[in-house]
Amino acid sequence: MNLQRVLPALALAGLMAAAPLAAMAQARAHVHGQLKLDIAIDGPTVVIEMESPLDNFVGYEHAPKTEAEKKMAEDVVAQLRAADQLFKIDPAANCKLGPVTLRSAALGLGKAEPSAGEGHADLDGTFAFNCTKAPEAKFIELGLFGAFKGLRQVDAQIASPDGQFKRTLKRPAARLTWGSK
Repeated sequence: MNLQRVLPALALAGLMAAAPLAAMAQARAHVHGQLKLDIAIDGPTVVIEMESPLDNFVGYEHAPKTEAEKKMAEDVVAQLRAADQLFKIDPAANCKLGPVTLRSAALGLGKAEPSAGEGHADLDGTFAFNCTKAPEAKFIELGLFGAFKGLRQVDAQIASPDGQFKRTLKRPAARLTWGSK
């Protein structure tokens, strides 16, 4: 076997195998101050998927240690469970808050998340809204910037009957819009 031919082929194969892993890591980038939302309007529901570093909510990325940290974490969880105060969907859609699921290994919520590396804990959530006219929704007023001081930017992807949209909001903007309205 000719070693001069095998080594470049192995190197190329290694690079090709590493490319999808790098893309996956970048897609789940853990950036303090940024929060990702995926919003789907389907039938009678609006579902909001949130991915965020825990730091955006509590200012640290570990299991709460002190009484003050525990209280802060409890307050954040309570705020997120009252998601209809943080995500005010266009009244034309006539939505009511449904199930809320929160996930954070550091806070002991939901299934353990895949490790994002030492010191990089997340707080993710799924917020479902039941609506009588979901397709009529054209905006969501976000109360996230007012509620969480560590948050500076929201990157959103929206899938609606009007199409798919990408939006970025920076503090202090609060209205996430899409569609033709």
